[in-house]
Amino acid sequence: MTQTASEPTFSRQRNENPKSSAEREAILANPGFGDYFTDHTAVVDFKVDANGEGGWSNARIEPYGPIAMDPAAAVLHYGQEIFEGMKAYRHADGSVWTFRAEANAARLNASARRLALPELPPEVFLESLRELVAADQEWIPTGDGEALYLRPFMIATEAFLGVRPAREVSYRVIASPAGNYFGGELKPVSIWLTTTYARAGEGGTGEAKCGGNYAASLAAQMEAEAQGCKQVLFLDPFNDNAIEELGGMNIFFVFKDGRLVTPALNGHILHGITRSSVMQLAADRGLQVQERKITIDEWRDGVAAGEITEAFACGTAAVITPIGELKMADGVIASPGEGIGEVTAAIREQLLGIQTGVVEDLHGWLTRLV
Repeated sequence: MTQTASEPTFSRQRNENPKSSAEREAILANPGFGDYFTDHTAVVDFKVDANGEGGWSNARIEPYGPIAMDPAAAVLHYGQEIFEGMKAYRHADGSVWTFRAEANAARLNASARRLALPELPPEVFLESLRELVAADQEWIPTGDGEALYLRPFMIATEAFLGVRPAREVSYRVIASPAGNYFGGELKPVSIWLTTTYARAGEGGTGEAKCGGNYAASLAAQMEAEAQGCKQVLFLDPFNDNAIEELGGMNIFFVFKDGRLVTPALNGHILHGITRSSVMQLAADRGLQVQERKITIDEWRDGVAAGEITEAFACGTAAVITPIGELKMADGVIASPGEGIGEVTAAIREQLLGIQTGVVEDLHGWLTRLV
């Protein structure tokens, strides 16, 4: 299959039955995370023609609502699907910006290659965000730590039951006002270590941001919740039980000698955009950033000896969340410190400050949407 490089222009269809101002204001007063959705969605279609050439077309903003799909659509049977997650922030001057959108566009296309889906021109990706946010900018919350969460995704819509890449695909973006991912006051969360399940394997889809990876994490997440934990940690049992990542976040350790350590990317671990941003900000602060193998034994011994002073997780949804104790079937690794650690708090404040426009963006990470 060859793919044309045409860039469709978006048309707009207004939602004739949007939520009322009162409904919207009530939602924005307590948005939660992923519970409510704005009035519109961005859509672009892909189809392979009789000559085997594929192209994107019919870019549009349409009312948010159910997707009409054939029961034989490939996504429903073979999971040919990818997605991204990002946020739009209202700055003090009223403008709206997003964070490292080009990196999200590149990662979407990396996921597309792994799942045998068509790549989307980055310009179309960025324009889809601009068009949707322009249509629904009244939905952007402005409370502390709040933003408009954007969910670009791509699904295989061709109706067929043969096992091959789909020839019809839909790219879409939906938006949801978002508060604190874990709810309430920021505080350390407890993590459960699963030794029953793995998130990804060698040669698998661990690096891709696809639904199957998250579906594979849910049984382990239920284990965690049964133990009173907010998240689950996955290991590589074939590599000295090396730490990999949480169900939806990357992980970092702060050492008292000024090192910041995170598991090295190994083909199983998602290339987190927040992860790479944290590494850059930490280096800017003079910390020695290390990407390397780190094991459960090193975590346990480091906390016991006072060498590991902080641990935190990061991702688009939660930004940065301090980690408290690690629970496991045969014991507990105690929290490395009390409350939110100094390094964790400083990097989180700087990252949020850049995103919301109150701290200078020295790395050119922000993209204006409106």
